[in-house]
Order: sequence, then structure tokens, then C-alpha cells
Amino acid sequence: MVETVLDKPPFAATAPVSVARVGLKARDADALARYYSEVVGLAEIARAPGRITLGAGGRPLLELEATPSARPDDPRGAGLFHTAFLLPSRADLSRWVRHAIANRIPIDGASDHFVSEAIYLTDPEGNGIEIYADRPHEKWKWNGSAVDMGTVRLDIPNLVREVGDDDAGWKGAPENSIVGHVHLRVGKPAEAERWWREKLGFDAVAHYGDAAVFLSTGGYHHHIGANSWHSAGAGRRDPDRAGLAWVELMSKRGEGDKTLTDPWGTEVRVVPEKA
Repeated sequence: MVETVLDKPPFAATAPVSVARVGLKARDADALARYYSEVVGLAEIARAPGRITLGAGGRPLLELEATPSARPDDPRGAGLFHTAFLLPSRADLSRWVRHAIANRIPIDGASDHFVSEAIYLTDPEGNGIEIYADRPHEKWKWNGSAVDMGTVRLDIPNLVREVGDDDAGWKGAPENSIVGHVHLRVGKPAEAERWWREKLGFDAVAHYGDAAVFLSTGGYHHHIGANSWHSAGAGRRDPDRAGLAWVELMSKRGEGDKTLTDPWGTEVRVVPEKA
């Protein structure tokens, strides 16, 4: 199969505000860096005392902050549900799946969300990960301001056949891989929706009852997810726990650097897009 070569970032990154990087507090930063390199395919970009930066194509996507004294993350508290790494094409996701099968990488699930196809896994410190590829955004279905986004079983055999057996195979996360979205654990999704709308101008594009909301800018299916599936009623995040440290957004709106804190203590940084 002939693959279309992308010479520009995915649609998710063209929005007025998109996700740039995620920071994690790591109890064992070296071990976690190896996992994101060997399993997810990120490359180490920089290393400083207590800090490891990983990314793809020279673009920083993940920063690990060594915090050996941190207590393990609480999956029922506020924090990270998953960091979603968006690959440039379906063929790239096919290569990653073949890599996972060949190396017997454990996964938590695989879903077709209509707008995208996704694989889910969990890193050694309990941080959720999504590896996904979008379907062409021109083919997404909208009902007014709501995007048609659901969850059905992913057709893994069909995905694997996207590339032939003579393909060069998985060589790590390719250039133009980005953090497409971040999904958060919150105490109350309605409160999260208000905060993201009022503080950062995000639009709600999908709801799963009152337990989850998906928000974006620029007509993307979502840059931010917020759910209370396991964290209903959660209060502010315990800063002494490992896991989510911060989320960094990139803005094309001409605003300067700023740092906000959501109702659950999550630090949200906004940086201007570099010319």
C-alpha cells in the first residue's frame, strides 16, 4: 500500500490552542524513560539533573521529573487518565501494533472511536497512555457543535494489514508525532467544562452523560478529556504523589506565557507558538 507522506503537523496541532507537552513526576525516571523509548517509541532529547525530556522528530513531548520520594499515584484521585500520542498516519499505527505483537507488549484495550483508532496501555508507574491515529477530519460527522465520537471494538487484523510484510517496520515515533490530547481524572466533569471554557476558551464537543466531557479548539475532536469514571467527588490532587505534574498548551492567539491551576490542582501552562 502506498502511504501518503505528511510534511506538516496533524490537524490537532493546527488549532488555536493545542497540547504541546506533558510533565510527569516519576519515582524512577530512568526506568520510565526506557519504557517510553522502547514501548512508545519516543527518543531522548535532553537530560539534566532530575529531568529527562523525550519526544519525536526533535519535538519535546514528555518531560519526566525525578521524584524518588513521591508516593504512588492514586487512581481514584484527580490526575492523569492518559496521555494520548497521535501518530501521523494509520500506517504508523499499524507499524506500532506489529511492533507490539512482535515484542509481546501488554495493552489494556483497543478501540475505534469513529474519529480515530486507538490502543491503550499503562506505564510502569500507573500512568495511562493512548497511541492513536486520526481518521481524516473531513470525514468526521458533526451534529451541530457535537462530534460523533463513540467506542467500538477496533478491527486489529484490518489495521495490521495497512502495511505489507515487506514494510520497513516500526522505527520509533516518526516526525510529526505529537501529544494529540490529554485525558484527565476530575471530581466533576461539569466543573471542568466550565473551567476550560471560561479560562482557556475551549468548546465542549462531546459528553458521555454527566461522567465525561471532551473539549477542543479549532474543530478538533478533543484536546482535553475530563472524566469522573473512577474519581467522582475527588478534591485537589495530592502534590506529593507521582503522576501528572503539568500540561503545557501551545497558543496561536498571540498571548504571552501564563500558568493556570484547575480546580483539582493541575498546573496548566500556556506558551505562545514559536515563529
